[in-house]
Amino acid sequence: LRRSEVAALADMSVEYYAKLERGNLAGVSPAVLEAVARVLQLDDAERAHLLNLAHVADGTDILTRPRRRRAPGRPQVHRSLRWTLDAITAGPAVVCNGRMDILASNRLARAFYTDLFANPANQQNLARFQFLDPASRRFYPDWDLFADMAVAILHAQAGRNPYDKDLHDLVGELSTRAKEFRTRWGAHNVRRHGTGTKRFHHPAIGELILAYESLDLAAEPGLHMTIYTAEPGSPSEEGLSLLASLAATEESTPARQHPTG
Repeated sequence: LRRSEVAALADMSVEYYAKLERGNLAGVSPAVLEAVARVLQLDDAERAHLLNLAHVADGTDILTRPRRRRAPGRPQVHRSLRWTLDAITAGPAVVCNGRMDILASNRLARAFYTDLFANPANQQNLARFQFLDPASRRFYPDWDLFADMAVAILHAQAGRNPYDKDLHDLVGELSTRAKEFRTRWGAHNVRRHGTGTKRFHHPAIGELILAYESLDLAAEPGLHMTIYTAEPGSPSEEGLSLLASLAATEESTPARQHPTG
C-alpha cells in the first residue's frame, strides 16, 4: 500500500500518518493505533509492539508499569518453579526472560543444550549462543530461521521494556561482534515465541524435530516456560528417550577422583 492509501483506509490525513511513520507517537489515541494495525494487517506481536512504542513515547509506560527493584545479577527462580521443571521428564523445559537468558532448566534441557551450557562465554543466553558460538551452526540446521526468530524476540522485548540496561548491553555486544545480528536488528521485526515446530541436530543424538509450547508465568511477569516435545512414536521421541537415558547415566556416574600425593 502507498502511504496515501494507508492513510485513507485508516481514516486520517496523509500528513498525520507520515508523522506516525517517523515515530512521532506521543499523544496518539488507541483508536488511531488500532486503525493503523488493522490496515497494515499486523499480527498480535506486531500490534503489541506498536502499542508499547506508543506508551513509551507518551510517557504512560513509565507511569503505569510497576517499578520493581532489580536485584544484582539475574532474577532468582522460585524453588517451586524448579520443582515443576524437574517434574517434566519427557522433554526439555526451560524458563527464560525476554532477553533469552535461561534462568532454570530441567535435566533433559541441560543435556539438550549441552553445547550452550558447556561454553561459559554464552552466559546461558540463547542469543549469544546463536550469534557468537560456532556450535550453534551445527545445532540449528535452519540457522537463518533461528537467527531471525532470536532478533525478533529481542526486538519485542525492547518494545516492552525500553529501559532494560542489560538488554541494551546485550544488543550492543551482539551488534558489535556479529554482522548477522546487526543486519537483522535493523529490520525491526518482532515476534512472540508461542508455539510451533523446530528442527535440531544434537551432537550425540542427531536430528530431532520437536514441537514447542511457550507459556507466560503469571506469578513471574516477564518470564516464560518453554517445553519441547516429540510426536509420539516418532524417531525424535526415541531420540529424546535416548538423550534422557544418557543424561541420567551421566548424572549418576560419580566424578572421577584425581590421585592425591
